[in-house]
Amino acid sequence: MVMEENTEEPREEWTLLFWTTFAVLVPVLITLWCSFQRPKRKIQLKDLFRKSKHGWHYTDLFNKPTYCCVCCQPILQGAFCDCCGICSDEQCIQRADRILSCKEIMTQNQTDGKFCHQWVKGNVPLASYCGVCKQQCGTQPKLCDYRCVWCQTTMHDDCLSSLTDDLCDLGEFHSVIIPPCYLYQVNKLRRRHPDEYSKLAAVCGSGWTPVLVLANTRSGNNMGEILLGEFRTLLNPVQVFDLSELPPSKALQLCTLLPPGSVRVLVCGGDGTVGWVLDAIDTMKLKGQDQFIPLVTILPLGTGNDLSNSLGWGAGYAGEIPVEQVLRNVLEAEVVKMDRWKVQVASKGNYFRKPKVLSMNNYFSVGPDALMALNFHVHREKTPSFFSSRIINKVVYFLYGTKDCLVQECKDLDKRIELELDGEQVTLPNLEGIIVCNIGNWGGGCRLWEGMGDEPYPPTRVDDGLLEVVGVYGSFHCAQIQVKLANPVRLGQAHTVRLVLKSSRMPMQVDGEPWAQGPCTITITHKTQALMLYHSAEQTDDDDSSASEVEDHIDTSNNAPQTESP
Repeated sequence: MVMEENTEEPREEWTLLFWTTFAVLVPVLITLWCSFQRPKRKIQLKDLFRKSKHGWHYTDLFNKPTYCCVCCQPILQGAFCDCCGICSDEQCIQRADRILSCKEIMTQNQTDGKFCHQWVKGNVPLASYCGVCKQQCGTQPKLCDYRCVWCQTTMHDDCLSSLTDDLCDLGEFHSVIIPPCYLYQVNKLRRRHPDEYSKLAAVCGSGWTPVLVLANTRSGNNMGEILLGEFRTLLNPVQVFDLSELPPSKALQLCTLLPPGSVRVLVCGGDGTVGWVLDAIDTMKLKGQDQFIPLVTILPLGTGNDLSNSLGWGAGYAGEIPVEQVLRNVLEAEVVKMDRWKVQVASKGNYFRKPKVLSMNNYFSVGPDALMALNFHVHREKTPSFFSSRIINKVVYFLYGTKDCLVQECKDLDKRIELELDGEQVTLPNLEGIIVCNIGNWGGGCRLWEGMGDEPYPPTRVDDGLLEVVGVYGSFHCAQIQVKLANPVRLGQAHTVRLVLKSSRMPMQVDGEPWAQGPCTITITHKTQALMLYHSAEQTDDDDSSASEVEDHIDTSNNAPQTESP
């Protein structure tokens, strides 16, 4: 009996070990199998999406209760069209392509500039109201409400059946949408002339200012993809461009099919993306298309966003305001002129090679801030997926700045470089960096020229044809300037700036685009002026201040001592 008990105990241990191993391995194997199958499924869906007339995007989990527009069943994952808003299960995507139409960018169905509503059933916004009975839509868990993909009007099933007038006026944003009937009429024109475009635009109403959206999906916090879908939902998909697929030089050719002087371009990206678009506009000028030049505004998605901050559009966009409000701000913005500068870099000894020519909107610098930008740029090129957050990017900048405080790679810059302002040589103190500014903001929002404390200077202007030149003592001095503990070394203002790097190799940057440069001569001269849109927050600030005054008054009256009646 003792021997049998001793043999049963090891059996029980092995049985327990087997089932424990089985319980651990089975979920792991299933997870691995799913992870291998998922890329294959996504590749198959991408091939299917590429051939589709819809702008399909796949999601593993919808962010609200969603129903398939084909089989009318609730779904947790599947595909949605970012143009017309229909949703579909994986099995119903091909059928949805056959039976459900997407937004038509061109159509001849019109009556006095209007055309019929294009209704999509179900999945209406939760906080929407019927355009007929003014009651809330989307409250019942089934596909019983409708939404027009153009004017965004929502309507109950019963109210839609009783609707007598089915003409669509494009809704609140009719003044920024390019109607599909307009593009159809342009396509029929025998003579492409600006006067003809103005005649066709008359049916769009007075004050028609179409907005083109150019988004860089690789900028900063990777919000470009989301914004592309939201703007395609509100606007005509033909006026929304992904700059990772189409360069701005081709996207801006749509301006030549619209009335001269009426177009506004919303650039969703960082300062580098804005410079890319402005260079494409300069190319339009060289082609003789000056009358079609658009006004440019910015939705900041980059890391620094100094140009956007200088023009009143904020230091960074993270979805804090809806895109509808963004379009309203674009319509209310003021037109300003902004100087653009030509940076010519002639390397020493290469007399038979053409100088390197760059365009500058924000600033040029040589020294520690350019070194931080260069180190950041090199590592982002190696692992771009790591630099997908604005916060992470700024932390990396901070780490590189801390490293340079100890190493001081740019010390004794004053012995290696000569500075001339409007032809007059400037005696340099013991500096590590020189910054040439066109705008007021630098380094992610720091007001570099105005200063602080007992040394205030008049604010800079973007249209005065002048450059502000300052110096910094090192990376630690840059950090002190950004937290307003120190002022930069003001070297002067000039219409033309010339720097001569006599020896060694130094980091340089223009608008955040860095490189390492050997001995050379750098000449910065005025190039042209760009038409930009400036967002003034005075009205909003006044509204906020008046609201806060009312709240303070209410709080004061509530906290006041109450007297008893005799």
